[in-house]
Amino acid sequence: MAPSSTLVNKIKVQLKLSVSRLRMVQQKDTALAKQQRRAMAQLLEQGKEESARIRVENIIRSDMNTELLEILELYCELLTARAGLLEQRECDPGLEEAVKSIIYAAPKIEGIKELSMVRQLLAEKYGKDFAIQATENSDGKVSERVAGRLKVEPPPKELVEAYLSTIAEAYGVDWPPGARAKREAEEAGNDEDEDDSPSGGQKVRSLEAPLTTDELSRATPPRDIGPKSPVSVVPPSPSTDNVRPKVNLPGPPDLKPSKKMVDANKAKSMNGEKKDGGPGGKIPDVDELAKRFAELKR
Repeated sequence: MAPSSTLVNKIKVQLKLSVSRLRMVQQKDTALAKQQRRAMAQLLEQGKEESARIRVENIIRSDMNTELLEILELYCELLTARAGLLEQRECDPGLEEAVKSIIYAAPKIEGIKELSMVRQLLAEKYGKDFAIQATENSDGKVSERVAGRLKVEPPPKELVEAYLSTIAEAYGVDWPPGARAKREAEEAGNDEDEDDSPSGGQKVRSLEAPLTTDELSRATPPRDIGPKSPVSVVPPSPSTDNVRPKVNLPGPPDLKPSKKMVDANKAKSMNGEKKDGGPGGKIPDVDELAKRFAELKR
Protein backbone atom coordinates (compact mmCIF):
# COMPACT_ATOMS: atom_id res chain seq x y z
CA MET A 1 0.00 0.00 0.00
CA ALA A 2 1.34 3.47 -0.90
CA PRO A 3 2.25 5.91 1.88
CA SER A 4 -0.62 8.11 3.07
CA SER A 5 0.91 11.44 1.97
CA THR A 6 1.68 10.16 -1.55
CA LEU A 7 -1.84 8.76 -1.91
CA VAL A 8 -3.41 12.01 -0.72
CA ASN A 9 -1.38 13.99 -3.25
CA LYS A 10 -2.64 11.72 -6.03
CA ILE A 11 -6.22 12.20 -4.81
CA LYS A 12 -5.81 15.99 -4.82
CA VAL A 13 -4.50 15.97 -8.40
CA GLN A 14 -7.35 13.80 -9.65
CA LEU A 15 -9.92 15.93 -7.79
CA LYS A 16 -8.75 19.06 -9.60
CA LEU A 17 -8.83 17.26 -12.93
CA SER A 18 -12.32 15.97 -12.15
CA VAL A 19 -13.59 19.50 -11.42
CA SER A 20 -12.34 20.73 -14.82
CA ARG A 21 -13.83 17.75 -16.64
CA LEU A 22 -17.19 18.05 -14.85
CA ARG A 23 -17.50 21.73 -15.79
CA MET A 24 -16.66 20.98 -19.41
CA VAL A 25 -19.31 18.24 -19.62
CA GLN A 26 -21.91 20.51 -18.01
CA GLN A 27 -21.34 23.22 -20.61
CA LYS A 28 -21.63 20.69 -23.41
CA ASP A 29 -24.86 19.21 -22.02
CA THR A 30 -26.38 22.66 -21.52
CA ALA A 31 -25.73 23.62 -25.15
CA LEU A 32 -27.22 20.31 -26.33
CA ALA A 33 -30.28 20.78 -24.12
CA LYS A 34 -31.02 24.14 -25.81
CA GLN A 35 -31.08 22.45 -29.21
CA GLN A 36 -33.37 19.71 -27.89
CA ARG A 37 -35.78 22.28 -26.48
CA ARG A 38 -35.93 24.09 -29.80
CA ALA A 39 -36.72 20.84 -31.58
CA MET A 40 -39.37 20.08 -28.95
CA ALA A 41 -41.05 23.43 -29.59
CA GLN A 42 -41.19 22.65 -33.31
CA LEU A 43 -42.91 19.32 -32.60
CA LEU A 44 -45.51 21.05 -30.45
CA GLU A 45 -46.08 23.70 -33.12
CA GLN A 46 -46.59 20.97 -35.74
CA GLY A 47 -49.12 19.21 -33.49
CA LYS A 48 -46.95 16.11 -32.86
CA GLU A 49 -47.83 15.97 -29.19
CA GLU A 50 -47.25 12.24 -28.63
CA SER A 51 -43.78 12.39 -30.13
CA ALA A 52 -43.01 15.43 -27.98
CA ARG A 53 -44.13 13.63 -24.80
CA ILE A 54 -41.75 10.76 -25.50
CA ARG A 55 -38.78 12.91 -26.46
CA VAL A 56 -39.18 15.32 -23.58
CA GLU A 57 -38.07 12.51 -21.25
CA ASN A 58 -34.60 12.78 -22.77
CA ILE A 59 -34.53 16.46 -21.88
CA ILE A 60 -35.61 15.70 -18.32
CA ARG A 61 -32.93 13.03 -17.98
CA SER A 62 -30.31 15.40 -19.40
CA ASP A 63 -31.25 18.10 -16.91
CA MET A 64 -31.07 15.66 -14.02
CA ASN A 65 -27.66 14.47 -15.20
CA THR A 66 -26.41 18.07 -15.38
CA GLU A 67 -27.61 18.69 -11.84
CA LEU A 68 -25.84 15.50 -10.72
CA LEU A 69 -22.56 16.64 -12.27
CA GLU A 70 -22.90 19.98 -10.52
CA ILE A 71 -23.37 18.26 -7.15
CA LEU A 72 -20.35 16.02 -7.71
CA GLU A 73 -18.30 19.05 -8.72
CA LEU A 74 -19.14 20.68 -5.38
CA TYR A 75 -18.13 17.50 -3.54
CA CYS A 76 -14.79 17.43 -5.36
CA GLU A 77 -14.16 21.05 -4.44
CA LEU A 78 -15.05 20.26 -0.83
CA LEU A 79 -12.53 17.42 -0.68
CA THR A 80 -9.88 19.65 -2.27
CA ALA A 81 -10.49 22.38 0.30
CA ARG A 82 -10.33 19.90 3.18
CA ALA A 83 -7.46 17.83 1.83
CA GLY A 84 -5.73 17.95 5.20
CA LEU A 85 -8.45 15.73 6.67
CA LEU A 86 -7.69 13.07 4.09
CA GLU A 87 -4.41 12.39 5.90
CA GLN A 88 -6.35 10.65 8.69
CA ARG A 89 -6.56 6.90 8.63
CA GLU A 90 -10.34 6.82 9.10
CA CYS A 91 -12.73 8.90 7.04
CA ASP A 92 -13.61 12.16 8.78
CA PRO A 93 -17.38 12.54 9.51
CA GLY A 94 -17.35 15.89 7.68
CA LEU A 95 -16.11 14.17 4.50
CA GLU A 96 -18.05 10.93 4.69
CA GLU A 97 -21.05 12.09 2.63
CA ALA A 98 -18.87 13.56 -0.13
CA VAL A 99 -16.54 10.52 -0.28
CA LYS A 100 -19.35 7.95 -0.32
CA SER A 101 -21.41 9.95 -2.85
CA ILE A 102 -18.45 10.02 -5.26
CA ILE A 103 -17.77 6.29 -4.81
CA TYR A 104 -21.49 5.58 -5.33
CA ALA A 105 -21.99 7.78 -8.42
CA ALA A 106 -18.70 7.40 -10.32
CA PRO A 107 -19.44 3.96 -11.90
CA LYS A 108 -22.87 5.19 -13.10
CA ILE A 109 -21.49 8.21 -14.97
CA GLU A 110 -19.99 7.75 -18.42
CA GLY A 111 -17.21 9.74 -20.01
CA ILE A 112 -15.47 11.08 -16.87
CA LYS A 113 -12.47 8.85 -16.26
CA GLU A 114 -10.96 11.34 -13.79
CA LEU A 115 -13.88 10.76 -11.42
CA SER A 116 -13.39 7.00 -11.73
CA MET A 117 -9.75 7.48 -10.79
CA VAL A 118 -10.80 9.48 -7.71
CA ARG A 119 -13.14 6.63 -6.73
CA GLN A 120 -10.34 4.09 -7.09
CA LEU A 121 -7.94 6.14 -4.96
CA LEU A 122 -10.55 6.75 -2.25
CA ALA A 123 -11.33 3.03 -2.12
CA GLU A 124 -7.61 2.34 -1.77
CA LYS A 125 -7.33 4.95 0.97
CA TYR A 126 -10.23 3.79 3.17
CA GLY A 127 -10.34 0.06 2.36
CA LYS A 128 -12.47 -2.43 0.49
CA ASP A 129 -15.23 -2.69 3.11
CA PHE A 130 -15.70 1.09 3.08
CA ALA A 131 -15.97 1.10 -0.73
CA ILE A 132 -18.55 -1.73 -0.73
CA GLN A 133 -20.60 0.04 1.93
CA ALA A 134 -20.60 3.23 -0.14
CA THR A 135 -21.43 1.42 -3.41
CA GLU A 136 -24.43 -0.33 -1.86
CA ASN A 137 -25.39 2.70 0.28
CA SER A 138 -26.11 0.29 3.10
CA ASP A 139 -25.72 2.93 5.80
CA GLY A 140 -27.62 5.66 3.91
CA LYS A 141 -24.73 8.12 3.96
CA VAL A 142 -24.92 8.82 0.23
CA SER A 143 -26.60 12.13 -0.54
CA GLU A 144 -30.31 11.80 -1.36
CA ARG A 145 -29.90 14.28 -4.20
CA VAL A 146 -27.24 12.08 -5.78
CA ALA A 147 -29.17 8.86 -5.27
CA GLY A 148 -32.42 10.41 -6.54
CA ARG A 149 -30.88 11.63 -9.78
CA LEU A 150 -29.35 8.24 -10.49
CA LYS A 151 -32.65 6.36 -10.28
CA VAL A 152 -33.74 4.74 -13.55
CA GLU A 153 -37.47 5.34 -13.71
CA PRO A 154 -39.80 7.29 -16.00
CA PRO A 155 -40.55 10.86 -14.91
CA PRO A 156 -44.01 11.56 -13.48
CA LYS A 157 -46.74 12.85 -15.77
CA GLU A 158 -46.95 16.17 -13.95
CA LEU A 159 -43.26 16.84 -14.62
CA VAL A 160 -43.68 16.03 -18.32
CA GLU A 161 -46.62 18.44 -18.59
CA ALA A 162 -44.69 21.16 -16.79
CA TYR A 163 -41.69 20.74 -19.14
CA LEU A 164 -43.85 20.89 -22.27
CA SER A 165 -45.73 23.94 -21.04
CA THR A 166 -42.53 25.76 -20.12
CA ILE A 167 -40.90 25.00 -23.49
CA ALA A 168 -44.00 26.13 -25.38
CA GLU A 169 -44.19 29.38 -23.47
CA ALA A 170 -40.46 30.06 -23.94
CA TYR A 171 -40.66 29.64 -27.73
CA GLY A 172 -44.08 31.29 -28.19
CA VAL A 173 -45.98 28.12 -29.11
CA ASP A 174 -49.71 27.96 -28.39
CA TRP A 175 -49.75 24.75 -26.34
CA PRO A 176 -52.06 23.54 -24.99
CA PRO A 177 -54.38 25.12 -27.57
CA GLY A 178 -55.77 28.38 -26.18
CA ALA A 179 -53.00 28.79 -23.61
CA ARG A 180 -51.58 31.85 -25.39
CA ALA A 181 -54.92 33.69 -25.35
CA LYS A 182 -55.32 32.86 -21.67
CA ARG A 183 -51.85 34.22 -20.88
CA GLU A 184 -52.54 37.41 -22.85
CA ALA A 185 -55.82 37.91 -20.99
CA GLU A 186 -54.05 37.49 -17.65
CA GLU A 187 -51.32 39.94 -18.67
CA ALA A 188 -53.94 42.47 -19.81
CA GLY A 189 -55.71 42.14 -16.46
CA ASN A 190 -52.46 42.73 -14.63
CA ASP A 191 -51.78 45.83 -16.74
CA GLU A 192 -55.22 47.27 -15.93
CA ASP A 193 -54.65 46.71 -12.22
CA GLU A 194 -51.35 48.55 -12.48
CA ASP A 195 -52.99 51.46 -14.36
CA ASP A 196 -55.72 51.87 -11.70
CA SER A 197 -53.18 52.43 -8.98
CA PRO A 198 -51.01 55.46 -9.69
CA SER A 199 -47.32 54.94 -9.63
CA GLY A 200 -45.04 56.41 -7.06
CA GLY A 201 -44.03 59.26 -9.34
CA GLN A 202 -47.65 60.25 -10.01
CA LYS A 203 -48.43 60.23 -6.31
CA VAL A 204 -45.51 62.48 -5.61
CA ARG A 205 -46.48 64.92 -8.36
CA SER A 206 -50.06 65.06 -7.07
CA LEU A 207 -48.80 66.04 -3.64
CA GLU A 208 -46.50 68.72 -5.01
CA ALA A 209 -49.01 71.57 -5.60
CA PRO A 210 -47.54 74.82 -6.98
CA LEU A 211 -47.04 77.65 -4.47
CA THR A 212 -49.22 80.75 -4.83
CA THR A 213 -47.92 84.34 -5.02
CA ASP A 214 -49.06 85.11 -1.46
CA GLU A 215 -47.21 82.15 -0.07
CA LEU A 216 -44.08 83.18 -1.93
CA SER A 217 -44.31 86.75 -0.60
CA ARG A 218 -44.70 85.53 2.97
CA ALA A 219 -41.82 83.18 2.64
CA THR A 220 -38.64 84.27 4.36
CA PRO A 221 -35.63 84.03 2.09
CA PRO A 222 -32.72 82.09 3.49
CA ARG A 223 -29.91 84.05 4.98
CA ASP A 224 -27.30 82.70 2.65
CA ILE A 225 -28.86 84.36 -0.42
CA GLY A 226 -26.78 87.20 -1.85
CA PRO A 227 -23.14 87.84 -2.60
CA LYS A 228 -20.72 86.20 -0.26
CA SER A 229 -17.27 87.33 0.72
CA PRO A 230 -14.54 85.25 -0.92
CA VAL A 231 -12.66 85.30 2.38
CA SER A 232 -13.92 83.04 5.15
CA VAL A 233 -12.42 83.13 8.63
CA VAL A 234 -12.79 80.22 11.01
CA PRO A 235 -13.04 81.43 14.62
CA PRO A 236 -10.39 80.03 16.93
CA SER A 237 -11.48 77.40 19.37
CA PRO A 238 -11.52 78.36 23.05
CA SER A 239 -8.62 77.38 25.24
CA THR A 240 -7.59 77.78 28.83
CA ASP A 241 -5.58 80.91 27.88
CA ASN A 242 -8.38 82.46 25.85
CA VAL A 243 -11.83 81.32 26.93
CA ARG A 244 -13.71 83.67 24.59
CA PRO A 245 -11.64 84.08 21.47
CA LYS A 246 -12.53 86.80 19.00
CA VAL A 247 -11.75 87.13 15.35
CA ASN A 248 -10.15 90.37 14.20
CA LEU A 249 -11.55 90.94 10.75
CA PRO A 250 -9.68 93.22 8.34
CA GLY A 251 -11.28 96.69 8.20
CA PRO A 252 -10.50 100.21 7.02
CA PRO A 253 -7.06 101.51 7.98
CA ASP A 254 -6.60 103.48 11.17
CA LEU A 255 -6.58 107.21 10.20
CA LYS A 256 -5.32 108.59 13.51
CA PRO A 257 -2.03 110.49 13.09
CA SER A 258 1.06 109.07 14.71
CA LYS A 259 3.08 110.89 17.36
CA LYS A 260 5.71 111.93 14.83
CA MET A 261 3.09 113.45 12.61
CA VAL A 262 1.58 115.32 15.55
CA ASP A 263 4.99 116.72 16.54
CA ALA A 264 5.74 117.71 12.94
CA ASN A 265 2.39 119.50 12.65
CA LYS A 266 3.08 121.37 15.88
CA ALA A 267 6.46 122.48 14.56
CA LYS A 268 4.87 123.63 11.31
CA SER A 269 2.23 125.57 13.16
CA MET A 270 4.89 127.30 15.25
CA ASN A 271 6.88 128.13 12.14
CA GLY A 272 3.72 129.36 10.53
CA GLU A 273 3.22 131.89 13.32
CA LYS A 274 6.76 133.25 12.68
CA LYS A 275 6.67 133.01 8.92
CA ASP A 276 7.27 136.74 8.62
CA GLY A 277 10.52 136.40 10.57
CA GLY A 278 13.71 134.54 9.80
CA PRO A 279 17.06 134.04 11.39
CA GLY A 280 17.81 137.74 11.12
CA GLY A 281 14.36 139.05 11.72
CA LYS A 282 11.90 140.22 9.12
CA ILE A 283 12.65 139.23 5.55
CA PRO A 284 13.21 142.44 3.43
CA ASP A 285 11.37 142.95 0.20
CA VAL A 286 12.90 144.04 -3.20
CA ASP A 287 12.55 147.80 -2.75
CA GLU A 288 14.25 147.69 0.61
CA LEU A 289 17.10 145.62 -0.80
CA ALA A 290 17.59 148.10 -3.68
CA LYS A 291 17.68 150.96 -1.17
CA ARG A 292 20.28 149.15 0.89
CA PHE A 293 22.47 148.54 -2.22
CA ALA A 294 22.29 152.24 -3.09
CA GLU A 295 23.41 153.25 0.38
CA LEU A 296 26.37 150.82 0.18
CA LYS A 297 27.52 152.34 -3.15
CA ARG A 298 27.75 155.76 -1.53
